[in-house]
Amino acid sequence: MASWSEFAADEPRLADEIRLLMQQYGPGFGYLATVRADGGPRVHPVSPVITADGLWCFVIDSPKRRDLERDGRYALHSFPPEESDDEAYVAGRARPVTDPATVARLARVARAAPQGDWRLFEFTVDVAMLTRRDPVAQPGAGRPQMRVWLDPRGATPARRDPLAADGRRGRHGFDTRRPAA
Repeated sequence: MASWSEFAADEPRLADEIRLLMQQYGPGFGYLATVRADGGPRVHPVSPVITADGLWCFVIDSPKRRDLERDGRYALHSFPPEESDDEAYVAGRARPVTDPATVARLARVARAAPQGDWRLFEFTVDVAMLTRRDPVAQPGAGRPQMRVWLDPRGATPARRDPLAADGRRGRHGFDTRRPAA
């Protein structure tokens, strides 16, 4: 599991373009997918904080926080820009940050309300993806340009049928056959 800074050092241009999409409206804005206790996905809007040393998120007391505390797998997707269908995606593991100095520094950077019942999580990066689409092309004309980074230290996932009895979960652990609740 790479930190954001390790990912950015390995692929600085890709990391910068993902950061720009996540912060296109000022502070970070995206959709966070977590894993519910029953194995299904849960999606919520969040305000990720991207600094030179990490990808962070303050999460209030909520079902998504309990998901991250129980099972740290996450996926983070950018909010769509108004002028295109470009998108950024990052997935990995979230881990709670307990160092008071780090929490205080990031609370100042992100202007996190001191009275809030939030916890700070650092998001590691197993995979990062950026998709760019030509905004003037006709629908279906031309292929989107995709760039994908995989943590070189991560295990290569086995290729198997996602609907097979022993392989019901996709690469990031979401059960693709369960209905959302």
